[in-house]
Amino acid sequence: MLTRFLLYGFLGWCVEVFWSAIEETWLRGKRDWRLKGQSYLWSFPLYGMAVFLFEPLHDAVRHLPWVARGLIYVACIWLIEYAAGWILRRSVGVCPWDYTTCRHHLRGLISWDYLPIWFVFGFILEYAHDKFVALTPHIVTVFGL
Repeated sequence: MLTRFLLYGFLGWCVEVFWSAIEETWLRGKRDWRLKGQSYLWSFPLYGMAVFLFEPLHDAVRHLPWVARGLIYVACIWLIEYAAGWILRRSVGVCPWDYTTCRHHLRGLISWDYLPIWFVFGFILEYAHDKFVALTPHIVTVFGL
């Protein structure tokens, strides 16, 4: 479990840094060709929790049509994103992500504008889950994690 927690955490960080660089440069029109991306330390454990939350969900909904699975993933991601953001705001005073600049958001913690992104990300996680499960015994053998 620790191995896959780390794999999901690092995958999430990498995807977040990549996406934030692309989003700022092309979608927000900043045209900064250095493609600086960013993430937050808080993101690592949130992404790492996929081993405990996403993997059982994926196993339970594998049999469903892809549209149903995608919508379930979006709903669960939003639930976790909202809850984590709310907890961070209450405990440390600020949430690292802020969707208030998006057209459709709920208290700046989640945004309906990101529905297609989370929909696709759910399928990336499906693929990663199957690969991580197969890869874990090899990582444990080599690194002892």
